[in-house]
Amino acid sequence: MAYFLISVSNKINLDLCIKYALAGFTNSINGLWTFVEIQEGDFISFLYGAKVFNLYEVIKKDAIKNAEAIPPWPSVTFRMSGKTYYFPFRVHLKPLREFIESMVRPEFAYVAENLLLRGGYRKTHFQADQTTLQSVSQMGILYKRPVDNLTINNYEMFTPMLTWNRSLASSPEVFHFQEFILQSLIRQHLSQNADLQALFDSFGLNNLQAKDFEVLGEKALAEGHIDILIKDCIPTGYARKIIVEVKTGSAKPQDIEQLGNYVYEIGEECVLGILIAQDFSKKVQQEAENKGIKCLVYSFGQTDKTQEYSFEELKSNFQLLPLRG
Repeated sequence: MAYFLISVSNKINLDLCIKYALAGFTNSINGLWTFVEIQEGDFISFLYGAKVFNLYEVIKKDAIKNAEAIPPWPSVTFRMSGKTYYFPFRVHLKPLREFIESMVRPEFAYVAENLLLRGGYRKTHFQADQTTLQSVSQMGILYKRPVDNLTINNYEMFTPMLTWNRSLASSPEVFHFQEFILQSLIRQHLSQNADLQALFDSFGLNNLQAKDFEVLGEKALAEGHIDILIKDCIPTGYARKIIVEVKTGSAKPQDIEQLGNYVYEIGEECVLGILIAQDFSKKVQQEAENKGIKCLVYSFGQTDKTQEYSFEELKSNFQLLPLRG
């Protein structure tokens, strides 16, 4: 299970989310990204105006066809781009705790650091660690308010698809495959204890036990943004960390340099740096070896990249493979 803070664009939308215990994401690639990141059984809070609102459990996910006029959220048109967005991707929630807490509380430091280093929200969601979830689970009071039931008649649902073929892309039903979708696939893959343990064992980290670690999405550093952070769930004395950089295409020398900078910034608590890419040249492999960085190739097996696939289909075919000599 993971815990996310969902960024809400305005007070009207926040009130509607709370009223109906419902989160909605736009017909954009960022909306889809958030929708596939969050799984049933995960936990969320809403983030608005530097405050965190309530704790919920995710109980169901829907993608609604022709959702332009379907309540509760009105469509939004951005003045700069002129684009209009609506909310086909929806997550149904079970309220657990009621609170309004400032982001400046030390309990939210993990996410607050991300916000500070990013210079603001500019992101649909932020994953927090298990320490934050444990703290939030003791905030406020048990949620006892009634939740309004949103009645929607005559609507159809769909399964959003992903493709490498740009000519097939048609929002919100089909999106072109992006790097942050790959990051989500890898994070969810490694969040399975068996897959994470296999990763540890493949690099000779036999002293590490997957059950003691959590796999988190993007983490901001002064040097940039780590794509995936693997760290101790409950640090005791020190926090062991493994950082993962993800590239959809071929690895480049600058990717090794960037990852090396991250390893240096984290310091002695960084157990390992890993670069995952589609392929590696001999030159990049040698540079990685010189810097002590491990490399893995990702694969979707026999997947036909001219076709469309659901996120779950891609996840079921996903593999992390060692480099061939």
